[in-house]
Amino acid sequence: MPQFETLIHSRSSVTIDQAHKLRELVADWQLLSDLSFADLILWVPIRKDMKMWPTGHVAVAHIRPTTAATVFTNDVIGDEVMWGNRPRIDSALSSGEIVRDSEAEQVGELMIKEEAIPVVFDGQVIAVITRHRNAELMRSPSRLELNYREIAHSLYRMVSEGFFPYKDAGSLFEPVPRVGDGLIRLDVNGVISYASPNARSAFSRMGWKSEIENNKLGEVAEAVAKNSPNPHEEGIRTRLNGKTLRRVDIDNQGATIDLLVLPLLQGEDRIGAIVLLQNVTELRRRDRELVTKDATIREIHHRVKNNLQTVSALLRLQARRIEDPSASSALNEAVRRIASIALVHDTLSTSSENEVAFDEVLTSLITHALELNPRMGELRIERKGELGSLESRLATPLSLVVTELMHNALEHGLAEQGSVLTIELSRYSNECVINITDDGVGLPKDFDLATSSNLGLQIVRTLTENELKGVLKLQSTDSGTQANLRFPL
Repeated sequence: MPQFETLIHSRSSVTIDQAHKLRELVADWQLLSDLSFADLILWVPIRKDMKMWPTGHVAVAHIRPTTAATVFTNDVIGDEVMWGNRPRIDSALSSGEIVRDSEAEQVGELMIKEEAIPVVFDGQVIAVITRHRNAELMRSPSRLELNYREIAHSLYRMVSEGFFPYKDAGSLFEPVPRVGDGLIRLDVNGVISYASPNARSAFSRMGWKSEIENNKLGEVAEAVAKNSPNPHEEGIRTRLNGKTLRRVDIDNQGATIDLLVLPLLQGEDRIGAIVLLQNVTELRRRDRELVTKDATIREIHHRVKNNLQTVSALLRLQARRIEDPSASSALNEAVRRIASIALVHDTLSTSSENEVAFDEVLTSLITHALELNPRMGELRIERKGELGSLESRLATPLSLVVTELMHNALEHGLAEQGSVLTIELSRYSNECVINITDDGVGLPKDFDLATSSNLGLQIVRTLTENELKGVLKLQSTDSGTQANLRFPL
């Protein structure tokens, strides 16, 4: 909400905590708009200091209902009114009281009723909501509309008393079921006093055959839920009694319903609750399919890793039987490369994401490289920095590139005693940089990576350019050789 943030901080004196409260309100107020069939506008007072009297108000947010036509064709965000020009907003801000149903006023072709609701935080009015409704639509309300309005009045009172948005709601409101998906109204005892047509249909699909009104919601839900309750969880009746803010799924073989329980408060007293509900049968089915798909993919990675290890073991056996040193060395290099790929698949097989914790892979690559080197006790590899998680499409070729560069340095670029190979890792917003530095004699004067006949370096160059879309440079330094690898994220 860049415009929202800019307006409240540039035109008003709200504190960081107050701004956070307003953000929470704007995140949840579609519910208020839909229940009252009204456009809502959030106004903050224009002043440089909280101790100063406001010079006016600026509109910082605007929401339109999904249950009725909007009364504003144009956005009003950014509009400013001087103090005295909108008495209802002034009165709500200064008195902390809701300024209710005024006489309808002509706005374009419509007769609009406006109300003003103070937004209270820590006992102080920090903003005002204006509610704008088409007066013509209010003359002969249905039972649904009457219930929605009564609920809306309760919620607006909670706004003026500082109880809405709910404290510590966290992720319970993500995402919020829409009013039109289904709404149930509970009395103080958890008995259903009203259920919208969509709410009744949802429970009918779950197998409830009779009218749900005048029954306790917890008992109705318990009767239709066929899943075995978790012994470590509260029972469905307790979770759906309307006393606390809760989010509950009930399911059976036929359907799944997501319920969000919102207690209604008046002062310190609980006067009932509303329950927003949504039939999420298809969503949960897709979730289960995704979980199954993820498990299948992880199993595939696990089997690929096992198969690669089998191939590696066979090549190692073959290398031991070959008397030609060059042929044996070539097979051992193939074993090393296969092991690098197997490490990536091993990491993917235990990850729930299609990403690889590359720093863990690198640790294994370093250990493996030292174990395979005949000068193991004389060598040391130091690493600095981290790369974090990388997509698997990058991790596999990168593991091969790093393996080849490490082994090339261990084989050709280190001094005899106390040798140190340094690996420096840097990750930026759009690229990664890896420097591998040895303390050897450096590169030959006529060395050219593009024309080098070394198979390992040819593999490195090909993978860097084609798979990583990066750049590799090998250069002599005062103390040895450095390989500089850069690739974009």
